[in-house]
Amino acid sequence: MKNSNKIKKIYSLLTKAYQNLNPPSVTTISKENNSDPFKVLISCLISLRTKDEITKSVSNRLFQIADTPEKLLEIDDNTLEKVLYPAGFYRKKVKILKEVSKTLLEKYNGKVPDNIEELLTIKGIGRKTANLVVVEGFGKEGICVDTHVHRICNRIGIVNTKTPEHTEMKLREILPKYMWKKWNEILVSYGQNICTPISPKCSTCQISQLCDKIDVKRWR
Repeated sequence: MKNSNKIKKIYSLLTKAYQNLNPPSVTTISKENNSDPFKVLISCLISLRTKDEITKSVSNRLFQIADTPEKLLEIDDNTLEKVLYPAGFYRKKVKILKEVSKTLLEKYNGKVPDNIEELLTIKGIGRKTANLVVVEGFGKEGICVDTHVHRICNRIGIVNTKTPEHTEMKLREILPKYMWKKWNEILVSYGQNICTPISPKCSTCQISQLCDKIDVKRWR
């Protein structure tokens, strides 16, 4: 099967499977907050190295007291640390959230930029976050690649890359644009529930017959 046909088949099957799975936390937060770019950005930054359920609870707790850059900067560091706990690296994230909020106020009148290149000029924002913000916050095209997307794309054999950034660039070449916005959302959920890092559930996987199972040592 040609790679392009394989990708279309995989996308179709995963889209159907995704209907029975929970969406990623940032997608849920976006939908619950009318795609507010600031809330999407902040929840993205909180989500780094943090489980989805914690990302959602911590983000919602923060937004109750600070839903704008101005309000976030008004909170003292100790209080913000208590709000962000138990998110991973919460002390470091306090500094990042404040730096990002300060930049938004000083350079962008408190508004989140709507393009990847501009977002990447802001200290603390990487490609994963920038892509997710333009997709979930602005409805624009982007391909967010986290560890799940990077792992699954290599595992099924549609890319052969070493880093998430390389995976993103390759996906931009091979994915039809109509898939871009949903690719991360679907694969993150699938990676959390089915195509797990260790011992994936290949026996119940909807795309098992299309997967090359690269580097899969054992499965369920």
